[in-house]
Amino acid sequence: MTTPRRLLARLRVIMARGAAPLGDLVDVVAAEMTAEVCSVYAMRPGDLLELAATCGLNPDAIGRTRLRVGEGIVGLCAATGTVMNLPDAQNHPAFAYRPETGEEPYASLVAVPLRRASRTVGVLTVQNRSPRNYDADEVEALETVAMLLAEVLATSGASDGAEEGVASTLPRVFTGKTLAPGIVIGPVVLHGPRFKARRLLAEDPEAELDRLHEAADRMQRRLDELFAARMPDGDAPREVLAAYRLIAADTGWLRRVGGMIQGGLSAEAAVQRVTGELRDRMRRIGDPYLRERLSDLEDLAGRLLSELDGNSADSPVVPGAILLARRLGPAELLDWHARGIAGVMIEEGSPAGHAAIMARALGLPTLGGARGAVDAADPEDEAVLDADESQLILRPESDVKDVYLRALEARIALQAGWAVLRDKPAVTKDGQGVRLMLNVGLNLELDQLDITGAEGIGLFRTEIAMLARGAIADTAEQAAIYARVLDAAGNRPVLFRTLDLGGDKLLPGAAVPEEENPAMGWRSLRIGLDRPVLLRRQMRALLLAAGGRPLQVMFPMVATVAEFRAARALLEAEAKRVRPAPERLSIGTMLEVPALMWQLPALLREVDFISVGSNDLLQFLFAADRGNPALSGRYDLLSAPVLDLFEQLLVAARMARVPVSLCGEAASRPIEALVLVGLGFPTLSMPAPGILPVKAILAELDLAEFRHVLASVRRNAAGEPSLREAIAAWARERELPL
Repeated sequence: MTTPRRLLARLRVIMARGAAPLGDLVDVVAAEMTAEVCSVYAMRPGDLLELAATCGLNPDAIGRTRLRVGEGIVGLCAATGTVMNLPDAQNHPAFAYRPETGEEPYASLVAVPLRRASRTVGVLTVQNRSPRNYDADEVEALETVAMLLAEVLATSGASDGAEEGVASTLPRVFTGKTLAPGIVIGPVVLHGPRFKARRLLAEDPEAELDRLHEAADRMQRRLDELFAARMPDGDAPREVLAAYRLIAADTGWLRRVGGMIQGGLSAEAAVQRVTGELRDRMRRIGDPYLRERLSDLEDLAGRLLSELDGNSADSPVVPGAILLARRLGPAELLDWHARGIAGVMIEEGSPAGHAAIMARALGLPTLGGARGAVDAADPEDEAVLDADESQLILRPESDVKDVYLRALEARIALQAGWAVLRDKPAVTKDGQGVRLMLNVGLNLELDQLDITGAEGIGLFRTEIAMLARGAIADTAEQAAIYARVLDAAGNRPVLFRTLDLGGDKLLPGAAVPEEENPAMGWRSLRIGLDRPVLLRRQMRALLLAAGGRPLQVMFPMVATVAEFRAARALLEAEAKRVRPAPERLSIGTMLEVPALMWQLPALLREVDFISVGSNDLLQFLFAADRGNPALSGRYDLLSAPVLDLFEQLLVAARMARVPVSLCGEAASRPIEALVLVGLGFPTLSMPAPGILPVKAILAELDLAEFRHVLASVRRNAAGEPSLREAIAAWARERELPL
């Protein structure tokens, strides 16, 4: 049986003579693997895999046999990026017969993707006549060889499947998800591999191990210096960087690197190999939060490679540049921020990711999920990052750019005018008061209470701090988090929402079943009621945090009055055990599931307050996944069915004397805020950037006049998909600050 070290030793001898032909390399692999066939397929433009070298198949097929990515076993291996180990390949459903190769006699096959910088550049195969499964050591040996062959192919003309030689100059628009709001116009900077190993094979493994450990020590020291100098204020950044440090200090992946070095790879090549393995494994994990840890790992691998190379300095960037990245770790974000970037787009970023949390703490406009933008961009392309509207415009037309420049100038002027509203109550022109509150989820956002002049916290998302730390905190730790929120709010109200996990908010290691539609699956209160220990622990923490102060708690994703009663009973049972008891305990529900509208009489007898969750309510009302770009903007909150539902709720709640508020992104948009206040919502809760703009438009609004206009628009809009244009036209006529 071969070993990676022996196989690499033979390959090192061949390559020491100079540029080794692929034919010589496959001959060595075939001999060492006791394989009757060894072949290499190279990626060519147009997503084609071409037979580039073979030992055992018909040599006339070289350059003639081609498979599309996804076609045949070789194409499937390239498409999935996974090893295929088949004892009887010809009877596999994906097998694609190519008569010119003469491969009919061969039964068993192993196909290994050749990957370089996260891209597949080819496929390595070995075949034998006898049916057999190759064992783990043999597959590992082939994976090590695949890393070497990927470098050989990359320097000999293999592509990553993209068309070559065509530099696009056309505008492109990419839609994503807002991770941190804001608008930036500037040149593009591409985040990519910092380092490529110049030497793949180790001549002295012990010396390489020493280099690895010294570089790891230097990396740790530099990280400590970076965090001490650059970390923003607040508990959440500290929690993020504490989790990052745990990965940096974890010796497990470094031991794996050491094993690769002992197998014959250089320290640099071993780091790249282990990182590539973990990258491929973690990207197949369903848990989005756990996948986000890949960014941390790749960040660390890049730092370690820089230390091995003896060059950890970064070149400056043009101030105001927009960074485009596939993945980004929190320490990298701090580095780039120090170098002057003004905005970020992370293709695989999510709101719970460490980089997104750090971006919000830094006030750095950030967009996630705009897939394809990195490949479409060239360095120094101009771009508009509109994180408010969740889009990236690459190479914008001059008139589009001019519109955004004017919008930025107007925004700066407006913000200067809004500052005077901070300490004033939200009141309409004709004297109707409206309570504007904040949606927050981390302690670092609490300073927005004073910055915006908000009247309280209408939604504290208790799960966000848990997602940032990667685990559910124990009772004492949770109580400390909630107590800091109440301390910061002072006499202002705080509505705590119990853990809203599940759907797209999952913790590492969470035992969550696979679901076709997780947004409507086992999530939020459903998890809490099925796992009452988890829910009661949080309730106890909230009660302890209150310490005799008033406490308001609401439950998410309530679908039936029975569910609310069950949750309320758990909270009241905990309240009997905790001293001092809250001065006043108010228990309410989020209204997100439309089924509650047909249970209003019973619900209103049970609840102390209702908070409408506009994001989920809208998607459930229209059966439209709010995370699906194809449905973005298709259904409007300012439509007849939504407004009718709101009116029905407000009338019923007013008669029952139950307070109602609405929280969500919609409340932060001035035109939606006009309509919500016009309908009769006395309280709106929104992200911090919306508070002052909404205050500004309300100050110019004659509410009595607008209510007549709104009623008229609703009467005349039967069957229309939206009332938005009619209302916006009226607001523009009145020169309201939309």
